[in-house]
Amino acid sequence: MLALSGVIVYLFYNALQPKKMLPVYQPSMVDKSLVDSTLHYTKKYHKIGDFSLVNQNGDTITQNNYKDKIYVADFFFTTCPTICPIMTKNMAEIQEVIKDKPNVMLLSHSVTPQIDTVAQLKRYAMEKGVLDHKWNLVTGNKKQIYELARKSYLAVKNDGDGGPFDMIHTENFILVDKEKRIRGFYDGTNRDDIDRLLEDLKILEASYTE
Repeated sequence: MLALSGVIVYLFYNALQPKKMLPVYQPSMVDKSLVDSTLHYTKKYHKIGDFSLVNQNGDTITQNNYKDKIYVADFFFTTCPTICPIMTKNMAEIQEVIKDKPNVMLLSHSVTPQIDTVAQLKRYAMEKGVLDHKWNLVTGNKKQIYELARKSYLAVKNDGDGGPFDMIHTENFILVDKEKRIRGFYDGTNRDDIDRLLEDLKILEASYTE
């Protein structure tokens, strides 16, 4: 009887606990160095903008490829010798977790599209074990990638040294929901943050099944 009472109390306690909800990030909530100046004070309605880029297979990838998908995005370049190899390794780990989840994908944008041609991205994808149906490595117009980075994903610093669209990418992984809203930022080189991302992904997935 005592054991049964304990189970009932435990279930009742859990039922009363508020379900964890992920924040919806707005530009005003993010470090201003990562956000285009036109958006510094935007406090609501922020979403990822439309795009058209080319992936490792030469296929055109647009927002329609991610329609009704949860996805993790980042910015990288294939010749980066410092944080990119760690980020790519961790993204590959996330790929392993989501490989059988049809509604979750990955999207990596090159910040040096003039170097990261389709052929270069294909070599990199094969080397890193990229699954084409889960993970797009994209290249394209530098201005468009720059504007996506700073006006949509809020994740890249302005270089300021070279051309008008030069970028310094960060280690950020960005969790995007099915409505194209940002639901989390994570250090793609940090083990604890990868674990937190995977937990938040579960929370976000569950929010669409309730």
